[in-house]
Amino acid sequence: MPRWDDRPLVGRTEELARLLAHVERAATGRACAVLVAGDAGVGKTRLLDEVVTRAAGRGVRVLTGHCVDLGEVGLPYLPFVDLLRPVAADPGLAPEAARHPAVAGLLAGRPGAGLAEVEDAADIGRPLVARRVPVRVDDDRLQLFESVAALLGELAASTPLLVVLEDLHWADRSSRDLLRYLLARLADEPVAIVATYRSDDLHRRHPLRPLLAELVRLPGVERLELGPLPDPDVGELVRSLAAGTGGVPPGTVDDVVARAEGNAFYAEELLAAGLRGESLPLGLTDVLLARVEQLPPAAQRVLRVAAVAGRQVRHELVAAVGDLDPDELDAGLADAVHGHLLVVSADGSYRFRHALLREAVLADLLPGERVRLHAAVAAHLAAVPGAGTPAERAHHLRESNDLPGALSASLEAAEAARCLGAPAEQLQHLEAVLALWPRVPDAAARAGRPQSGLLLRAAAAARRAGELHRAVALLRAALDLLGPDGDPVQRARVHYTLAQALGRIEDSAAALRESSAAMALLPADPPSPERTWAAATHARACYTAGRTAEADAAAEEALAAADALGLDSAWADTAVSLARVRGGALPAVTARLEEALVRARRSRDADVEMRVLFNLATVTYTAGDVAGAVARTETALQRAAELGAEWSFYAAELRHLAVVVRYVGGDWDGSLEMADRLARVPDVAAHVRAAALLVLVGRGDPAARERLAWASSLTARLDSHVLLLLATTTAEIELAAESGDAGTALARAGEAVRRLTELWGADRLATLRLVALALGAAADAAAAARLVADTATERRWIAEAAPLADEARAAVAAHEAMGDETMGVEGRAWRLRVEAEEARLHGRAEPARWRAVVEAFGYGHAFEQARSRLRLAEALLAADDRAGAAEQARAAHGVAVRLGAAPLRAAVEALARRGRLDVDLPGAARPADPSVLTPREAEVLALLARGRTNRQIGAELFISEKTASVHVSNMLAKLGAASRAEAVAVAARRGLLSAVPES
Repeated sequence: MPRWDDRPLVGRTEELARLLAHVERAATGRACAVLVAGDAGVGKTRLLDEVVTRAAGRGVRVLTGHCVDLGEVGLPYLPFVDLLRPVAADPGLAPEAARHPAVAGLLAGRPGAGLAEVEDAADIGRPLVARRVPVRVDDDRLQLFESVAALLGELAASTPLLVVLEDLHWADRSSRDLLRYLLARLADEPVAIVATYRSDDLHRRHPLRPLLAELVRLPGVERLELGPLPDPDVGELVRSLAAGTGGVPPGTVDDVVARAEGNAFYAEELLAAGLRGESLPLGLTDVLLARVEQLPPAAQRVLRVAAVAGRQVRHELVAAVGDLDPDELDAGLADAVHGHLLVVSADGSYRFRHALLREAVLADLLPGERVRLHAAVAAHLAAVPGAGTPAERAHHLRESNDLPGALSASLEAAEAARCLGAPAEQLQHLEAVLALWPRVPDAAARAGRPQSGLLLRAAAAARRAGELHRAVALLRAALDLLGPDGDPVQRARVHYTLAQALGRIEDSAAALRESSAAMALLPADPPSPERTWAAATHARACYTAGRTAEADAAAEEALAAADALGLDSAWADTAVSLARVRGGALPAVTARLEEALVRARRSRDADVEMRVLFNLATVTYTAGDVAGAVARTETALQRAAELGAEWSFYAAELRHLAVVVRYVGGDWDGSLEMADRLARVPDVAAHVRAAALLVLVGRGDPAARERLAWASSLTARLDSHVLLLLATTTAEIELAAESGDAGTALARAGEAVRRLTELWGADRLATLRLVALALGAAADAAAAARLVADTATERRWIAEAAPLADEARAAVAAHEAMGDETMGVEGRAWRLRVEAEEARLHGRAEPARWRAVVEAFGYGHAFEQARSRLRLAEALLAADDRAGAAEQARAAHGVAVRLGAAPLRAAVEALARRGRLDVDLPGAARPADPSVLTPREAEVLALLARGRTNRQIGAELFISEKTASVHVSNMLAKLGAASRAEAVAVAARRGLLSAVPES
């Protein structure tokens, strides 16, 4: 029977047009991508075949890569190896590939091969085709990612390129990361990327789900859902397939259409069964197995071998494993191919025409036969160099119950993943080894280390992959395994490594316990590497806990021992702790950190190097050099990518800092882009994406509430994640203040201050920002009450806000008691802001205070300086300095327009209208006559003046909260006010409040 992909494409007209439009877009020089989703058998591959054929006919070069289902075994970058190998094998294209040693090493299975000369990392950002200057760089993921992007760009420079990735639901994490990188990196190159995945395979926790959610937000990326074929199209497909066989009765067509339910592959197989004169089976698996059972025994044997080997299998493997003589083998392969069950690939290998065929054959194997075939495949892969990867061998050995062999192969696979810069896959393979360990008597001999040592190694991979909580669990397991009578040196290593991991998830008390335990296990004399690292870790934990004297002693011991033993990484780690605690002038601190950086790099300790880079960026920002901090974060993040550690702890902190410093410096678009740059964000780095709330709230973007809901959903589970708590609480306070809900603003600030005090103790200056914002909301509410002479409400707000102001003063006092009276430029600015807002809460304008706040934020915080200018303008207007108020309003308005800060812009324009300032602002025209308030709006205004929220207004007027919100918005527009407090002020000045009814 003809295959349906031998016939013209039936249906899918709209989907085909959309995909071809993206190919045309790429041909014009605009990179784009389509993510094609659909259930198994719905026709994704057939549609792509049509797109590929038509694209090739238009002169587009096509590269295709397939992902493979190997259960839980990861093969890093497999689909990209698949699609790039033909490039390296093509005599005309091979020179392009040869210019990228990282790609050549990947294709050769030797990632370190040819890396003596690679591209200059500083060249990133220039056109991808202009990369010719070689310089030595370590083997790393950024080099590989950039090399792949560069190669694709160069190939596309001469001929538009279509990259096809099939079965993305089976992709390994490294391939997902590379795809994300390419979609973000390729912009002006004639490259179209089309990737397919099974939507019915994406369960709630499938790792592809978060990536898809991020990718569709990228420019030029579109999602295309392939639904079932409509019944008329299925009927046309069936009649077209049957035409070459003399046709089928209409009843058979109707039966196939009814059973297929829009699944093209199922329809074809049902039709094949009908043409053979069989009654139509009920299930797809029955249909497929009926096809197989019609074949001769040799062909069935070939299919069983191919199903076990994988979706794609080479002739040599089938010959070695199939137990068939050459004539039987050739006949069996021919029958499988002519029966449209196997397809011959361009490289001469065989693959199943559809993954569902392989799954059906595999599921039908008896357990004994399956085990024997897996063992035979594993033996072939081991005997023939280059026939398969260690990960594939591990898979087949495990399935054949050769657990010792599977353990050894998994160790090899872990090392291969490490060399490829794929820590997630390395962790995956090491955890497979740990699962096998109890069942392999000589596991320690095979691993070359005890189980506790392997747990340490797995924890290191977890840290590099950004899975800190998993690292903690692995280290605790190592401690349990060693027990109280275990080797003290090994126990100490686990204790101080666990202390480092705990410190990074904000569990400072537990970190101190672990570092103390490490110190107790090891003598100080003679010096040893383990004692040195224990002392360095203990110094850091003690500084965090405020035990300065003990920390100093441990730090001095660690420095001396590190120098004596030549432990550059321990010296650098300790030097960072000392530099941050002892402080000093920025040049001196920077010089000490730069020395630490040299030593960290010399030691090749990526973890310590990232800590140094993070602290270099932090001290630069704390000193008020925002532009310098931006530059340092860019350099450090590039280095993190080079080391393949984008989501290690300090790399995540650097990314968060990069989001913040761009926000502070006024590069709000850059801040948002940085927050969402990497698609996969581990929970421990959720604060990176949450930090985008700064911009979203500042712009009044409706997406802020969606982002806040996502971030808030994590705070309960990540209770000790301070930066996530700060991001969510700040947004909650800002949004509550915007809606006039001062009570919620004060409550959320109070809760967060108490939690920060529990977690950070004396070092809690971060509370100043929260307090200042909440006091601002309370001051607005008190001002509204003051306007209508509601003394009781005014006093209530002052009383409710007073404890927060006291908390701010306590935080400052605690910080100074630690011996640091500088606070940093940002801390000083927020301290002044707290004092100014407290004065405003009590009804004192005090322009001098607000002028000091404006000057304090002048270190580079564009938005907060502009907001403070608005407050200064209000204070100057109250003091009848109209010219000064106009000057400040004009400056604040300019920043608001540049940043796209709509709420601030509206507030400035409203102040200009209310104060009749001579500022010539576009939105400062006089508002409509407020006398046209409806009776309901007048009632809402009366309740607004009494400090009611939208919900309370709705309850008192027996309307919904949403309806109350609409009335408030209409009333604000009529009064020309930007906020609820301002509306009350305008109404009071114009005598409108005296006329509204009491409620």
